[in-house]
Amino acid sequence: MKVTLKAVSLFAALFSILSFSFLAVAIGTDFWYLTDASKLEKLTNHTDSLSSHSGLWRTCRFKSTCLPLINPFKSERQNISTLHQHLLNMHGTFMILLPLSLIVMIFGGMTGFISILARTYFLLLFTGLLFLFGALITLAGVSIYIAYSPTAFKEAMRLLEKEIVVDVEDLNFHFGWSLGFAWFSLAAEVLAGLAFLLTARMVGQKQRQDNSI
Repeated sequence: MKVTLKAVSLFAALFSILSFSFLAVAIGTDFWYLTDASKLEKLTNHTDSLSSHSGLWRTCRFKSTCLPLINPFKSERQNISTLHQHLLNMHGTFMILLPLSLIVMIFGGMTGFISILARTYFLLLFTGLLFLFGALITLAGVSIYIAYSPTAFKEAMRLLEKEIVVDVEDLNFHFGWSLGFAWFSLAAEVLAGLAFLLTARMVGQKQRQDNSI
């Protein structure tokens, strides 16, 4: 089965749209990190839900209101511990990187649309590299978040234990589907980037063949 230029171009366009959509959904939802406190609720006979789900910007209790997370760019850093400063730095970093990846994809989508219509080798090559660069940004942001979340949770539990008796074993925590969408976006970015590079290669070969005639 021969791979045509049109098929590769459509593949690149499809996965560029998917990568943007997946990451936009991931950033806009609050199910990156889930805390299941059902066991603790039974032990303490607590009527309100203690379970929560968190996003990049806020944390929410199930069937309750959401509260914004601490703004890492406006919080006071003079009288806080080194660990808190490290957590704020990590929080600020992935809050910048993941939206930045969206911006890169928007720019890549614009150049990709023009390059596919014009079939310009260097613009297709640039678009492919741009999507791969965006994938690296997404990977960095997601990796920092994965390292940040358990550390932030443990620190929150340490502070909470000073006020009430909480056994961490009574809590279950895991990553949610929002993070899964970020991983899907990363995979789609890589595939879109490789497809644009393949399109550039096919366009370059066709141009060389036309020039040799």
